[in-house]
Amino acid sequence: MAKIIMVQGTMSGAGKSLLCAALCRIFRQEGLRVAPFKSQNMALNSYITRDGLEMGRAQVVQAEAAGVEPDVRMNPILLKPSSDTGSQVIVLGEVWGQMGAAEYYRKKESLKPVIRQAFDSLAAQYDVIVIEGAGSPAEINLREHDIVNMGLAQMLDAPVLLAGDIDRGGVFAQLYGTVALLEPEERQRIVGLVINKFRGDPEILRPGLKMLEERTGIPVLGVVPYIRADLDDEDSLSTRLDQRQAHRPVDVAVIRLPRISNFTDFSPLEAHPALGVRYVERVEELGAPDLVILPGTKNTMEDLLWLRQNGLEAAILKLAAADTPVLGVCGGYQMLGRKLSDPLGVEHGGELAGMGLLPQETVFTGEKTRTRVSAVVQAPQMRGAAIEGYEIHMGRTTGGGEPFCTLSDGRTEGAWRGDVWGTYLHGLFDTGELTAALARWLLERKGLHPEDAVPESHWAYKERQYDLLARQVRENLDLKAIWKAMEDYEHG
Repeated sequence: MAKIIMVQGTMSGAGKSLLCAALCRIFRQEGLRVAPFKSQNMALNSYITRDGLEMGRAQVVQAEAAGVEPDVRMNPILLKPSSDTGSQVIVLGEVWGQMGAAEYYRKKESLKPVIRQAFDSLAAQYDVIVIEGAGSPAEINLREHDIVNMGLAQMLDAPVLLAGDIDRGGVFAQLYGTVALLEPEERQRIVGLVINKFRGDPEILRPGLKMLEERTGIPVLGVVPYIRADLDDEDSLSTRLDQRQAHRPVDVAVIRLPRISNFTDFSPLEAHPALGVRYVERVEELGAPDLVILPGTKNTMEDLLWLRQNGLEAAILKLAAADTPVLGVCGGYQMLGRKLSDPLGVEHGGELAGMGLLPQETVFTGEKTRTRVSAVVQAPQMRGAAIEGYEIHMGRTTGGGEPFCTLSDGRTEGAWRGDVWGTYLHGLFDTGELTAALARWLLERKGLHPEDAVPESHWAYKERQYDLLARQVRENLDLKAIWKAMEDYEHG
């Protein structure tokens, strides 16, 4: 069975996901077969595996860092929030149901065998499993039936690293308070504390680190600097969504919908030297971009109403009438059509007029489409660009217009009319071909020379970012102590 290490945090956004990705990369660099694991993930950024199953994007990033194919066993439970109190629950890649928080809390216990089986099958296949917690283990109201923090650590007999975020301030209180609220047997599982996202001279922290170790009885195994590796983020806490100003020749405005999902689709655009990608949620921020993108959303009809009520829909329609290109992806594609119908109450219920930029109509059904596809773009502005993407949606869209792309099986997908394009395909920019073709067309449209901005391939760019992340963590974390703790737990 595999050696294991678990990373928990003092709060959401403490940097657990990136620390796990770094450890996955480091163990891979040591020649070990390594896989990530997170029993329960709550995020709107998801991914479709090669066998058509859905999992959280954070574990996909960690799998890529480990150099292995993403596998739904790495994230057996995914919660996709659809409202402030309810989520779509996905178990082993399949929709389990739509549940309120209280209902899901009552049913969590029944999911423990699923988690255990998924973990055991991975542990039999790999040398090391890097486990990520969720939120904070000190959420004592959720201690009963916990399946993702100390409850999971106990189930799997895992040693734990506890990470705190110094960038937000109060890191000593975070770490000490978290340890103090744990039960004695839970505290004994913590083999080391980690101060994460530090900017400055670590020597300044020495007195605080000494006192923290004395008060908790737990060693500090590292002070990890604020790492500027450009990797996909898990959810709407992402700082990339705070980008409001573009600094490159081509200005790309992505509408920051309230329920935005899979915004990682646009990471390759952000990495292109000619494209300045910013996220917009108010009319006054929109300005006159060179391209407007409507991204995916967990609730298309609600977010279309939000666009309508805050004036962004009217502003986008005005830009489109003046020949500003508009791209809609998944839910954004559905918005661009003439009409949305929800006879079963899957989202909002009833009917809603779309933006009318494409001649499509969408009907929401209870059946979820999950599939990976290969395609070639047919829209003339980017014709011939190859796509390797995936579909995740609850609606069926039909209508006229020319197809955006042709799938490898000969079927057509999406639509275009003029400079408005719509597609269901997530990950459409990942191969780099569509990114390059779109950037070239936008640059030429502005009278600029595309050859002055040749992008690095997205795969090579990501590999470089994973290596950067691993190098920074390797230099600032006591890996010998972590490995010893893993061996000690293995030998019991």
